Amino acid sequence: MTGLETMRNKTAITLFGGTGDLTYRKLLPALYNLNGLGKLADDFKIVVIGRREYSQADYINIVRNWVKEHARTKFDDEQFESYAKRIIYFKMNMTNEDDYAMLQEFYAREDIQNHVYYFAVAPSFFMTITNGLKKHCSENNAKVIIEKPFGEDLEKAGLLNNELEKFFNQDEIYHIDHYLGKEMIQNILSLRFKNIIFKGIWNKDFIENVQITAAETVGVGTRASYYDKSGALKDMVQNHLLQVLSLVAMEEPKGTESSRIHESQYNLLSALKPIEDVRDSLVMGQYEGYLQEENIPADSKTETYAALKLYVDNERWQGVPFFIRTGKKMDSRETQVVVQFKAVGDVPGNVLIIRIQPDEGVYFQFNAKKPGTEKELQQISLDFCQSCILENRINTPEAYERLLDACFKGDRSLFSQWDQIVASWTFVNDLIAKYEEQGSPLYTYEQGSKGPKEADKLVNWVK
Repeated sequence: MTGLETMRNKTAITLFGGTGDLTYRKLLPALYNLNGLGKLADDFKIVVIGRREYSQADYINIVRNWVKEHARTKFDDEQFESYAKRIIYFKMNMTNEDDYAMLQEFYAREDIQNHVYYFAVAPSFFMTITNGLKKHCSENNAKVIIEKPFGEDLEKAGLLNNELEKFFNQDEIYHIDHYLGKEMIQNILSLRFKNIIFKGIWNKDFIENVQITAAETVGVGTRASYYDKSGALKDMVQNHLLQVLSLVAMEEPKGTESSRIHESQYNLLSALKPIEDVRDSLVMGQYEGYLQEENIPADSKTETYAALKLYVDNERWQGVPFFIRTGKKMDSRETQVVVQFKAVGDVPGNVLIIRIQPDEGVYFQFNAKKPGTEKELQQISLDFCQSCILENRINTPEAYERLLDACFKGDRSLFSQWDQIVASWTFVNDLIAKYEEQGSPLYTYEQGSKGPKEADKLVNWVK
């Protein structure tokens, strides 16, 4: 399938996990935005799967409040009523394979022939849903969108992929990573390859190190049961941050096609050097009070913070350290990429910061002569805040809005591919195994802090 614009028959997106946080906060508001912008076909339907005893009217009333709070575009009652006519609440037990026969009968009655299945559920349900669809809905023309993390480790990810491929072709499987839909992530390639001042110096000869940070002020919240089985390395590093790293460090693609971009990303991820001495390259932490969170075992050793140093084994990046850190209950919410350039003599090196969230923009620090003096230098900066401009905020799609639209159109450039997932899991699995083998400590850090002080020994983190 190449996209909704080529589908002449009625199309529907089916949201498994229709009463979950992701559906309420992200998916339904994103679809509301697409509806208001005229990007959904007139007969496009949104089938919401849930187990709760909601009537259609009950569910629409619930959705109204979530859309009003989280939609990017202005909420309008008349527009919402038009949007609500697309939504169908379908009660079924997604863990019962026989209920999928009932779902297929519904599709037939509604004459829905083209499908996008969205697995907005925990990974433990992916196989169950796939088996139900395979048993009763195998004749459907369909795509599937899989939420991260894809599997719980490399082995389980492989088993899941094998099952999915029995029902879907590989080009019909969309592994969604909402980080890849963020505006400034998309801008990384433009900054790198469309500006000669950066394109020519993006290598080991001019760059001292690269720092990628994703800090959150919140704790595990309602995701405790899932998060405790995952931790920071699997939840954030394995997918989001290694994908960001691949865009920052990959070779320039040989073309603009999504396959060329993915090839460059995969080559970079495959070139990551396995970390041998974990004690020298990895700091893991757990915030104070984590063990008192609801649904967290009292003896849990799950990390809520991870900082690591890694290297890319290729000519461009030989000897350049890349630093990644992520954590919960930190002092501020920020996601950014810092490129620290080498110093000239005893003068501080230039710094490029790509701010991803909550602010979006580009900051560049350089040296210039201080006015009124003969030799004294000072550090000055150029600071472009893209999200500070009202027009940009209004016109920039939210990540899920952008990604859903891309899937509907058959644009795979914003989605992780299976070979990339394998490369990421291989690196993280090896890292976790060595962490456990070498008996490295799990540090405790204060809530509202910058994380374990031991992470400051890795590098002088740029704020």
